[in-house]
Amino acid sequence: MPDTRLILTVIGDDRPGLVEELAIAISTHGGNWLEASMSQLSGKFAGIVEVAVPAAEAAELKTTLSGLKGLKVSVESAAAQKSALAGRRLSLNLVGHDRIGIVREVSQVLASHAVNVEDLQTRTSSAPMSAEILFHCEAELTASPDFNARELKAALEKLSDDLMVEIKLGEML
Repeated sequence: MPDTRLILTVIGDDRPGLVEELAIAISTHGGNWLEASMSQLSGKFAGIVEVAVPAAEAAELKTTLSGLKGLKVSVESAAAQKSALAGRRLSLNLVGHDRIGIVREVSQVLASHAVNVEDLQTRTSSAPMSAEILFHCEAELTASPDFNARELKAALEKLSDDLMVEIKLGEML
């Protein structure tokens, strides 16, 4: 019987051993941990994990995951194929003064250029010479093969006048 691919979303109060408990539950049911992105944010542990598990074990794995103490685990069937666009892979680095709406404005520009966000990491920090808060964004993007990176960069730079954003856009290998 072929493997079933599942996407797990996990959240709970951060403490040592959470990843281990999750890994034990998956491996106990013959599951293979494929990909994950996990973080600790404000005392909470949050993550998303893709696993492959024998179809005969999928229901039992779901039951085991629902019984993990201190973790809320949601389980979805993975898409049969990746949703990402085939074509160009790009990286975006953005730094600017933090303000309400910066993520909304950047994401609107990306969407208007039919760019898919594959991975997004954001954080804030104190500016080195002042007490101002800086916003940092790193993203991995995909776009169609005929995508024009110059047009996207120009559109993002138009935002920088208002947001004081430094933009670096480069082709990923």
